[in-house]
Amino acid sequence: MKEQEMTYRLGTRASKLAVAQAGMIAEQVGAELVTITSEGDISTQSLLEIGGQGIFANALRDAMLRGEVDLLVHSYKDLPTVTIAELSIAAVPPRADARDVLCSRDGLRLDELPAGAKIGTGSPRRRAQLLAARPDIELVDIRGNVDTRLERLTTDDPARRLDAIVLAAAGLQRVGYADRITQYFALDAWPTAPGQGALAVEVPTGNESIAAHLDHRETRITADAERGLLARLDAGCAAPLGAHAFVEDGLLFLDATVYSLDGTQSVSASHAAAADEPDAADIVADAVAASLLHQGAADLAPMQRRLND
Repeated sequence: MKEQEMTYRLGTRASKLAVAQAGMIAEQVGAELVTITSEGDISTQSLLEIGGQGIFANALRDAMLRGEVDLLVHSYKDLPTVTIAELSIAAVPPRADARDVLCSRDGLRLDELPAGAKIGTGSPRRRAQLLAARPDIELVDIRGNVDTRLERLTTDDPARRLDAIVLAAAGLQRVGYADRITQYFALDAWPTAPGQGALAVEVPTGNESIAAHLDHRETRITADAERGLLARLDAGCAAPLGAHAFVEDGLLFLDATVYSLDGTQSVSASHAAAADEPDAADIVADAVAASLLHQGAADLAPMQRRLND
């Protein structure tokens, strides 16, 4: 009799988006979902208050280190850049849409919203970008899952009602809410969080074969370039940093901008390297980080890395 194939245990957060993302991977590796509650799922503090590093990933990683699950699926942008020797990224599947989007109550674009419009976001980067584009708006700090945030656009409660919110395109598309999008922000003018739109499949070191077939090289090197920059600046989710890496004509490009929290100042840098270089992601991340620090990025935004480190 043929031996029954093993069913892996795939750890994920319990939100609609996390389950949708994990479900896509579960189908491809033959896994059952195990839901785990993270700090980010229960905390009501803003990312600026709690720092953001690992709040959506630490509980999942702890469960895998205890042997309770065989693999994890993370939104790559939520994963800390500090590596754990016992854990490895087995695969970074093809990236979804990396752009940010506006969802507005009346179908208006950002430049069409009236002065004083209330826009919700929990991201310091998005706050800075919104203030840079529209200093006349009112920003409202929001947390919660996709449904909870979108409900703020339709509620009858005037104390909770918002005129618009900014979210990740990939998340809305993965849960079937693309029709709620009013406006897409172009990545060249509105860079997003390092790794946004990409997933990371993490396994115990030595078990990479579980998901290695799902790895997509172009997505991995672009995400590695963006996250490499984040690591070199020692900036977490609380830092208003936007990055966009892409491959074109055989070159890996990395563009990035660091903003002041109030959106009034910013510094930008870019660099390119041959995409087939084994260390292409490191090359561009090193160059862009150095340029940003020389331009005073550490004086604009909360980050630990300084020019003379």
